[in-house]
Amino acid sequence: MNSTLRIALVQMDIAWHQTIKNLDYITPLFKQHEADLWVLPEMFATGFTMSPSYVAQPMTGSIVDWMKQQAQAHKIAIGGSVSISENNRFYNRFVIATPERILETYDKYHPYTPSGESSVYTRGNKIIAVEYKGWRIRLSICYDLRFPVFARNTDDYDVFLCVANWPKARIQAWNALLRARAIENMSYSIGVNRIGKDAYRLEYPGHSAVYDMLGNEICHMKKEPSVQVVQLDKAFLQKTRKKLPFLHDRDRFILE
Repeated sequence: MNSTLRIALVQMDIAWHQTIKNLDYITPLFKQHEADLWVLPEMFATGFTMSPSYVAQPMTGSIVDWMKQQAQAHKIAIGGSVSISENNRFYNRFVIATPERILETYDKYHPYTPSGESSVYTRGNKIIAVEYKGWRIRLSICYDLRFPVFARNTDDYDVFLCVANWPKARIQAWNALLRARAIENMSYSIGVNRIGKDAYRLEYPGHSAVYDMLGNEICHMKKEPSVQVVQLDKAFLQKTRKKLPFLHDRDRFILE
């Protein structure tokens, strides 16, 4: 188990439906910073698209293959969501590649119904927390952030991780909800959002951020393309939870 975990937040302007251009932008970054886990935004290779038939790939496609190759070459883990085609369906899928393998994937549990995502992408049916270097990391994608019951820390995770294309018009909700997820779950809370504009004329202001288990801000990125590396401390997390055992009084429920 690693007592610390270095996470790189990649805040980028995603070129619309231009997979090669997006991957070419990201690739040099791995040599510029040192981190254990690199986190890319939602649909980092294509933008948040409602036309997956043009860009979606299978798990054996070039995007996931690139993730595996880069993870192996740099001895890191890489995570982000990808538009995936599988069994004649489309999924907004969180994929994490490590030097050894693909960790268990997560399909977005809450498709964003106002945009029509729920009619295009198949909804996930599982809550996923992955194990990496002794850390339990709960995966979520964008709209998932709005649902506290879904995010509730019933499986003793250490990090709540959300990747997003969250627009400027509702960015204050993003800021508030990321901090709330940290406080209510006594965990680190990390959100990685994109910047720029997409083909739907939506503007994205970044605000990628990290909060500790008490809601203290560790980093908050501005509206520029950049990489921010933060170090999480497992001993500090455990010490704080022991001193303030709020999770012992958490509610029990069944998510349907």
